[in-house]
Amino acid sequence: MSKTMINRNRHFIKHLADKLRFSSSLSSSQVPSLTTTTRNPHQFYTSLFCTLIHLFLRCRRLSSAAAAFSAMRDFKYTPELATWNSLLHHFNSAGLIHQVMVIYQEMIFSGVRLNVVTKNIVVHSLSKIGEFDRALDLLRDNNDYEFMSDGVTYNTVIWGFCNYGRVDIGLGLVSEMIKRGVDCDSFTCNILTKGFCEKGLLENAKSVMETFCGDGNRDVVGFNTLINGYCKAGEVHNGLRLIESMVKDGVSPDIITYNTLINGFCEIGDFDSAKNLMDNLLDFNNDSGYDKANHITYTSLISGYCKQHQIEEALAVYKEMIAKGIEFDVVTHSCIINGLLKSGRLAEAKDLFHEMVRNGVDPNHVTYTNLVDFFLKNRSVMSAFSLQSQMVVRGIKFDVVVFTALIDGLFKNGRAKEAEDMFRNLLEYNLVPNCTTYSALIDGLCKIGDMKSVGSVLQQMAEKNVLPNVVTYSSVINGYVKSGMLEEAINVLWKMICENVTPNAFTYCSLIDGCLKAGKKETAAGLYEDMKKRGVENNIFILDAFTNNLKKEGMMDEAEALFQDSIFNGLLPDRVNYTNLMDGLFKAGKESSALKVAEEITAKNIGFDIVTFNALLNGLLKLGQYDVQSIYTGLQKFDLAPDHATFNTLIKAYCREGKLDDALKIWNEMKSYGLKPNLITCNILTEGLCESGEVDKAMELLNELSISGFYPTAVIHKTVLRAASATKRADVILSMHEKLVSMGLNLNLDVYQNLISVLCGLKMTRKATSVLQEMREAGFLADTVTYNALIRGHCRSSHLDKAFALYSRMLTERVSPNITTYNILLGGSTESRSMDKVSEILSEMKERGFIPNSTTYDVLVSGYGKIGNKKESIRLYCEMITKGFVPRLSTYNLLINDFAKVGKMKQAMELLNEMQSRGVPPNSSTYDVLISGWCNLSYQERSMKKLYQAEARRLFKEMADKGFTPSENSINQLSSVLAKPGKAADAQRIMDKIYKTKRG
Repeated sequence: MSKTMINRNRHFIKHLADKLRFSSSLSSSQVPSLTTTTRNPHQFYTSLFCTLIHLFLRCRRLSSAAAAFSAMRDFKYTPELATWNSLLHHFNSAGLIHQVMVIYQEMIFSGVRLNVVTKNIVVHSLSKIGEFDRALDLLRDNNDYEFMSDGVTYNTVIWGFCNYGRVDIGLGLVSEMIKRGVDCDSFTCNILTKGFCEKGLLENAKSVMETFCGDGNRDVVGFNTLINGYCKAGEVHNGLRLIESMVKDGVSPDIITYNTLINGFCEIGDFDSAKNLMDNLLDFNNDSGYDKANHITYTSLISGYCKQHQIEEALAVYKEMIAKGIEFDVVTHSCIINGLLKSGRLAEAKDLFHEMVRNGVDPNHVTYTNLVDFFLKNRSVMSAFSLQSQMVVRGIKFDVVVFTALIDGLFKNGRAKEAEDMFRNLLEYNLVPNCTTYSALIDGLCKIGDMKSVGSVLQQMAEKNVLPNVVTYSSVINGYVKSGMLEEAINVLWKMICENVTPNAFTYCSLIDGCLKAGKKETAAGLYEDMKKRGVENNIFILDAFTNNLKKEGMMDEAEALFQDSIFNGLLPDRVNYTNLMDGLFKAGKESSALKVAEEITAKNIGFDIVTFNALLNGLLKLGQYDVQSIYTGLQKFDLAPDHATFNTLIKAYCREGKLDDALKIWNEMKSYGLKPNLITCNILTEGLCESGEVDKAMELLNELSISGFYPTAVIHKTVLRAASATKRADVILSMHEKLVSMGLNLNLDVYQNLISVLCGLKMTRKATSVLQEMREAGFLADTVTYNALIRGHCRSSHLDKAFALYSRMLTERVSPNITTYNILLGGSTESRSMDKVSEILSEMKERGFIPNSTTYDVLVSGYGKIGNKKESIRLYCEMITKGFVPRLSTYNLLINDFAKVGKMKQAMELLNEMQSRGVPPNSSTYDVLISGWCNLSYQERSMKKLYQAEARRLFKEMADKGFTPSENSINQLSSVLAKPGKAADAQRIMDKIYKTKRG
C-alpha cells in the first residue's frame, strides 16, 4: 500500500484517539457508564486499540494495522505483557516481520519485562526470514531468568535452519541444548527428522530418531515424518516396513500414516499396493484399531491417477466416493479438475467446477491456480485474468503459488512487463517469494535476455536467504548461454557446485550445446567428462547436441560411434536422435548407413513421424531414388499425412534436376491435400524456375499468387533480380523490379539493397546511385550493407577513388564500417595494385579495433601473389594458418601456381596435401596447375623426366576419377606424356575427342 494510504489510515486512527482522549476527560457525572464499567480508562483505550489492530490484521489490512499500532504508541498507551506478546504473535503470523521487530523494540523502550514467550515469538520471526545471526544472539541472551531460552526457543531456531536446508547447523545446536540442560524432546527429534528427510538424507533422519528419541519415546508424528521422507524419495516399501517398528514401540499407525503410504504408492504408479492398503488395512471397523478410509485416502488415490494421466480411473474412484457417501472437499474436486485440464477436457473441468459451487464447496486458491495455469499455458491470457478477478470478488487470498503461476504464465505468453508487475504485487502483499517463484522470475528474465535484472534478483534471493536450487541455476546458465556469455555461464556452474547444488543433465546440456555452437569443442568435452565424473547420467538432449555438432562438421563416423557408445551405456535414443543421425548420414553421403538407421527405427518400434519420414525422403531424393506414387504409399503405410516440408522436399528435388513441369505438378498436388503453398514453397519454386532461365514462368507464378493474396518477399525479389542480371541489361532488371512492386512487394530497405547490390555486381554504379537517391526519398537511410554494395561496385569498375570517396561519406554520415567494408577496399586496392592504399586500410582497421579475418588474409595473400611479392604472400599465408584461419580454394590455387611456375613442385604438392587435410578439396584448376608444373619440370630436368611424368599421370588419373575435365593446356601437355614415342599427335587427337564429347 502507498505511503499516502498509510498516512490517511494514521490520520483516521489519530482522529479516533483524540475522540477517546476527549471522552476520558469528561467527569463521571457526564459519563456514568464509563466509571462503572471501566475503572482504568487507559487500559480500556489500550484494549480498544489492540482489538482494532487484530481486526485489521484479520482483514489483511496490514498497513492499517501498522498505522494503528503507531498511533497507539504516539498516545503512550502501553499494553500488558500478554497483550504485547499477542500483538507480536499476530504480526508475525501476518508475515510483517519488520513490524514484529518494531514492537519488540517498543517493548524494551517501554521498560516491559520480557519473558520467554516474547523471546520465542521474536526468534521465530527471525528464523522464518533466515536472520540466523540475530536469532542466535537472542537465543544465547540468558541474563534474565524469565528470559532464559527453553526447549521451544531451541526448537524454533533448529526449525529455521532446517527450513533453509541447513539441517547440519540445526543438529549442531542439540549439543548446546544438552550443555545448558535443556531437554531434547520429541519436537526436536521430529524437526530434525523432517529436515534430513527434506534433504533426502533418510539414513541420517533414521539415526536422529534412534539417537534422540530412543526406543519407546518415538511418537506417531516422528514415524509419519520418516515414512513421508521415504515416500518422497520413492522408497515407499521401506516406509511400509516402518510400521513394524511403530508396533514394536507401541505406537499405533493412524490415518495419516496410511494416507501417506497410499499417496506414496500412487506417486510411483503402484496402484495395486495402494488399493491393497485401502482394502486390507484401512477398511476395518474402529474396533480393529484403525481408522476407516476417509476423503483424504480417496483423494490421494485420485491425485495419483491424475498424475499418471489415468483420468478415467480417477473418475471411477470419485464415483466410488459418491456411492459410499464419503463427503468431498475442495482438495478432491481440485485434483479431478486438474486431471481433466491436463487431459484437455476443459468442458468437463468447467462443469465440475460449477457443480462443486452448487454443492456448497467453495473453490480455493489451488482450484483457481490450476485453472489459471491451464489458461496461461494455452495462451488464453484474458480467461486467466477473468479467473483472477473472480478470486478477488470471492475474497480468496492470493498466495505465493497463485502469484508464481501468474508470473510464469505471463512470461511464457510474452508479457514480460506484466509478469514483473505481478512479482512486485506479490511483494506488496507482504508475501515471501520462495525458490520456485524466484526461479519462474529468473527463467522469464533469462528468456528475454535481461541478464542484468537476473543478477539483481539473485542478489535479492541472497539478501532474503532464499537458496537457489538446480532449476534456478540451470535457468541462469541457459540465459547466459543464449546471450553468448559462456564464461559467465561456466562460472555459475562452478558456483552452484561450490554451494552443494548438484547440476543435472539439463544444466550440462545447456552449457555443452552452447560451447559446441560457439566452436569451443574442448570446453564442451571437458564439461561432458566432468558430468560423468559427478555421476550425472547422459540424456538424449546431450546426445543430440553432440550429434548436431558432428553433423555440422561432417564428422559422421564420430557421430555414429558416439551414438553406439551411448546405447551401450544404457541410453535409449528417441525418434529425434535417430532422425538427426539419419539426416546427417544422408548429407555426408553415407547412404547405406543412413538406410540402416531407418531400418533400426522400424525394428525398435520407434516409429516414423512426418519429420523422420521427410528426412528419409530428402535422402532418397538426393540419391535419385524416388517415385511419387511410392512416396504416397509410404505415407499411408506409416499413417502419416504429408506436410509442407514433404511437398517442399519433392519440389526442390524436381527443381534440382531441372524437372520443372513435375515440380509444378507437385505444387498443384499439395493444394488437393488442403495445404496452401507457404513462403518456403514459393522460394524453392521461384529459385528453381529462375536458375533454369525460366524467369517469365516464375513471374507468372508470382502474379498468380499475388492475386490470391500471397505477395513477393525480399528473398524472392533477390532471386528474380539475380536471374535477370544474366541479361546484363539494366532495363530488364529494373523492369522486373517494377513488376514485383506492382504485385505487392513491400518496398523496404532490404528490397532497395537487393537492387543496388545486383546493379553494382554488374558495375552499373550510376544506376545504383540513382536507386540510392530514390531510397533516401522514400525515407530509408543507407546503412553499412548499402555502402558496402556501392563500394564493391566502384572497386569492380576500377573506380578506386570513388570507392574511397564513398567510404569517407560513410564515416561523415556516421554509418559504421565493418570488417567486410575493409575487405572490399583491400580487394579493390590489390586488384589495382595500389599497395600503398593497402597499408593505409590496414592501419585504419587497427585504429578502429577491427581484427583481420579469414577473408582479409585471403585478399592479402592473393594480392601480394599477383604482384609477384611471393615472400610477403607466403609470410601472410603462414600468419593466417597460425591464427587458425583456413584459406579458400582460390588462395591455395594461387600459391600452388606460384610454386609451380618456378619449378618448386615439392612445395606445391605439400600445399595440395595441406589444403586437403584442412577440408579444402582441390578443383580442376588445382590439377591443371600441378599437371602443367610436373610436365614443364620433366622437360627441364631430363634425368628425372620419367619420375616427373609418372607424377603427372598419377594426378591426371586422380583428376579423372573425381570427374574433373582437364584444360586444353593440360591436354596438350599430357598428350606427349601419355603417348608412345612418335604418337604424340595421335594421342592429342584422341584426348581432344574424348574431352570435347565430355564437355558437350
